[in-house]
Amino acid sequence: MSKPLHVSERRKALRLLALTAAGCFGAVPGRAQGQPLRIGFQKGSISLVLLKCLGLLEKQHAGTISWIEFPAGPQLLEALAVGSVDFGATGESPPVFAQAAGKNLVYVGAEPPKPDSSALLVKPDAPLKTLADLKGRRIALQRGSSAHFLTVNAVKRGGLQWSDIQPVYLAPADARAAFERGSVDAWAIWDPYYAAAELDGHVRVLSTSRGLSSNNSFYLTSRGLAANEPLLRTLFAALGEADAYLQKHRQDAAQRFAQFSGLAPATVQRVLERRPPSPVAPLTPALIAEQQQVADAFAQLGLIPKSLQVAEIVWRPGQQLAALR
Repeated sequence: MSKPLHVSERRKALRLLALTAAGCFGAVPGRAQGQPLRIGFQKGSISLVLLKCLGLLEKQHAGTISWIEFPAGPQLLEALAVGSVDFGATGESPPVFAQAAGKNLVYVGAEPPKPDSSALLVKPDAPLKTLADLKGRRIALQRGSSAHFLTVNAVKRGGLQWSDIQPVYLAPADARAAFERGSVDAWAIWDPYYAAAELDGHVRVLSTSRGLSSNNSFYLTSRGLAANEPLLRTLFAALGEADAYLQKHRQDAAQRFAQFSGLAPATVQRVLERRPPSPVAPLTPALIAEQQQVADAFAQLGLIPKSLQVAEIVWRPGQQLAALR
């Protein structure tokens, strides 16, 4: 069995990943050399994927742009924390775990909630019928991901304690493999992995996020980029243009997303059916309060090492970076 990487080795590996990706995608041809921008995204980050496929940001930003894919939010934010990524999108849980670990990041934007885009899955013939039936069961999930918060709330809604289940922390691909071979009893997951498994016909939805969590999506940056409000506004405008393109040209957008992601067209269609229009905007007080509830839930269960205040790392238009603690 291979030994786990030391923290310094892991950081070197993440920096190497960023450099490798930058080499693959290269500089934007024919553009003046400005501030380089390294964007982290996940397979389900539809606005970011379309932003790349349509070349919308390259039309507005003069610097080199690198696009780096990650399997889940925790890995993306780790790269952001060590300086390998400047900007990226995750669900609600990864930023909480990152802030609790003292990582260098700032919330700068959010999309509307997508409560139907993640779910707790079981086998079609599984005896589990209600959330209370999760007691004593092994549940696969990515630690620190949106699936983690979904599982926390599912357990609570089922009248159980966190200690009543056996969480098995796995990245999405490994979680699916464990689920399919019967090593776990349930799998908490988000789109597009959820849609792909659902359409394969070998799963049953025990519960979606609806009524359990909003399944919010956040955009985060390093503190350095958070000080550059004009660039943030450029990013928001480009993301808004990508989302508007999706709403107006759904068939073409779906085809582009499928081609880039390697997902089956039917999977992409299912993902888009569950996705509302998703313009990006700065965090509202209500959304900050909701995210604070996420942090409080993890702290109360001892899943993060300390309590924290989400508002301390939220960017607001016109705010000076020095005001961020």
